[in-house]
Amino acid sequence: MRPRLGIYIHIPFCASKCAYCDFYSLQNCEYLMPDYQQALLEHIKESSISIRNYEVDSIYFGGGTPSFYGADRLADILDELKLNGNVRLDSEITVECNPDSISPTAMKLLRQEGVNRLSIGVQATDNNLLKLIGRRHNFQQAQKAYLDARKAGFDNISVDLMYGLPSQTKTDWADTLSKIVEMHPEHISCYGLKLEPGTPMYQNYMGSAILPDDDEQADMYSYAAEMLERYGYKQYEISNFAAPGYESRHNLKYWNMDDYMSFGPGAHSCIGSVRYSYVKDLKEYIYGVGKGISVVDEYEVLDSMEKSVEYLMLGMRTSQGISENDYRTRCQSDWRPILKVLQAFKEKGWTELTGDRWHFTVPGFLISNTLIGILLETQASGRAEGIPWVARADRAASKISLPKGEEELFTELYRQRMNSTGD
Repeated sequence: MRPRLGIYIHIPFCASKCAYCDFYSLQNCEYLMPDYQQALLEHIKESSISIRNYEVDSIYFGGGTPSFYGADRLADILDELKLNGNVRLDSEITVECNPDSISPTAMKLLRQEGVNRLSIGVQATDNNLLKLIGRRHNFQQAQKAYLDARKAGFDNISVDLMYGLPSQTKTDWADTLSKIVEMHPEHISCYGLKLEPGTPMYQNYMGSAILPDDDEQADMYSYAAEMLERYGYKQYEISNFAAPGYESRHNLKYWNMDDYMSFGPGAHSCIGSVRYSYVKDLKEYIYGVGKGISVVDEYEVLDSMEKSVEYLMLGMRTSQGISENDYRTRCQSDWRPILKVLQAFKEKGWTELTGDRWHFTVPGFLISNTLIGILLETQASGRAEGIPWVARADRAASKISLPKGEEELFTELYRQRMNSTGD
C-alpha cells in the first residue's frame, strides 16, 4: 500500500491586495495567468514520477485568490493531477474563494470536477469593518456565496474570520460569531489580526488607540473557543474549529508532519526528512519551469534533532497534542524532562492529559509561543531543572502573547534552520 500525500497549489493572483495581507500574492497581473497555468501544468507533469509513489488524499488550492484565477483553470490543474498521480476517490479537495470572485456557475463546475470543500474568506460580518480592511465584498455577498455553494452541492464549507480588527469590540466579535454559527458551516477558522510591516494597515494602525490590544484580542480568542465549543465546533488546532469529522485533512498534514508536495512561487514541501521551497517570484518561477532551470529556493534534510523540534512545535499546536510513545519513537530522547514540565504546566491550568496525550487548554494556547519555547529548551538541554521558565511563563500569562499563525510559524521554522546551517 502506497503512503499518502497532500498536494498544495499556490495561486498568487488577487483582484486587489487586502490592507493586512503580506502573503505572496499579486494584483494587476492577470496577463501572466496563461503563462503561469502552462508552468504549473508542466511542473506537475515533471513531478509525476515522484507523485505516483503515493496515493494523493488531499489537494488544496490556496493563494492569493484561487476563485479569481478561474474555475476552468483550476479544473484543468485538477485534471492534470488526476492524470499524473494516484488521486483517491475519497480525496479532500479544497478551493479557497472570495465572495466577490466566485459565481454559482463556477461553483457547479468545481463540484462536478471533484472539488468537495470550499474555504470562503468572509473575515467579518460588519460591512464597515470589511471596507476598512480592504475586502472587496460585503457580508450580504458572503451570505449569497455560501448559499450558492450549498445549492451547488457542497456539504463541506469552511469560513475564515478575523478578530482584533481596528475599532472592533468584543460585542462586535460575538455578533460575528453568532451570525456565522447561524449559517452552519462545517469548519470555522479564526485568525487574530497581526500588523505586518509594509502593509497599509501597518502604516495606518501600528500603535493606534483604536486597535484592540493583546488582552482584548485574547478575550476574543477565548470567547471564540468557548462559544464554538458550545455549538459543536471542536477546536483541533490553535486557530481551527470543526464539526465532528470535518477537520481539514490537508491542514492536519502540516501539524502531523505528514508528507505534502507543493507547486507555485513561495510554496513549501515536506517529504520525509526533506524540506524545500520554491522561489518567491512569479516571473522567475514561470521562466525557470519553462527553461528547465531549478526553481528551488531553499532545500534541507532534517536530522533527528530538527525533527524532534518540529514534533514539539507542531504537535502542541493541535488539540491532539503529543504522547510519550510518539515522542520516544520520533525523537528517540528522554521523555522525563518533558513530562515534568508538562505536569508543571498542568498545575497552572495550561495543559491537560487526555488518555495518553498532553495538549494545551485554551489559556495554554494563548501563551503557547512561550510554553513551546520552554519545552524546546527542556528538550535541547535534556533536563527540566536549571531553566528559569516559571517566571517567564507567568509573565507571559499576565501579558498575553497570541499564538503564531500558520504562515508565521513556518517562516520561523525555515529561518531557524537556515541560520543553524549558516546559509
